[in-house]
Amino acid sequence: MGALPTFDTAPFDGALAASVLDWWHDAGVDLLVEDDPRDWTAPEPVRAPLVMPGQAPAAALPVAAPATSLPDTLEAFLAWRLSDAAPEATWDGISLTATGPANAALMVLVDCPDRDDGDAGQILSGAPGRLFDRMLAAMGLSRETVHVTSVCARRPIAGRTPAGVETRLAEIALHHVGLVAPRGLLLLGNAASRAVLGTELTDARGHSHVIDHKSGKTNVVATFHPRFLIEKPMAKAESWKDLQRVMGDLRA
Repeated sequence: MGALPTFDTAPFDGALAASVLDWWHDAGVDLLVEDDPRDWTAPEPVRAPLVMPGQAPAAALPVAAPATSLPDTLEAFLAWRLSDAAPEATWDGISLTATGPANAALMVLVDCPDRDDGDAGQILSGAPGRLFDRMLAAMGLSRETVHVTSVCARRPIAGRTPAGVETRLAEIALHHVGLVAPRGLLLLGNAASRAVLGTELTDARGHSHVIDHKSGKTNVVATFHPRFLIEKPMAKAESWKDLQRVMGDLRA
């Protein structure tokens, strides 16, 4: 296959390099070249959005304004997410804020912290976090270069977002996207797909979406959460296609 894009990241050691090679192998990448030439730098053809009968097509998905005002700077917003005013403030557990640079080209959104994330002090720790790091490394990225956050600042009971607060948390997540204004947004899992795109992951996967926000537009790709890939390793090949789509969006 063609050469991967380069990004400004710190070099990683041999162990991490071996881990990245394992990720590519699991994803079905076992050759350095293809039988036929392929231009990996060419933009992917734009798919027409699915339009129901009687529905006018739209170039991009608009981001709805929050029901009530939210802090208009990222610093103030992240502090608010950890305050008693946040919808999850009464839930059990520890609230976790976003990590990574405020001007990151790529933002990553998951559903909620895992059980061990509170003790680790960051979203995506443990085995899912290690797989996530390998996914980033396969794209030439690292946690130091991406902005990682979750729809829920705390883990809800049974790991599922309560229906009564799902809409509000989606508004908050979309506001967060507007404050970071990344070139690309990677959604990991079904809850993240519903929050940003308003659709299930099975329908969202397979092509790039575009959302409008107050700072411009962002390309969005949805794929499987690392915890799902641990349970279903055969899905890594499909996930790798999604990650390649993200790489293409960042190059555009």
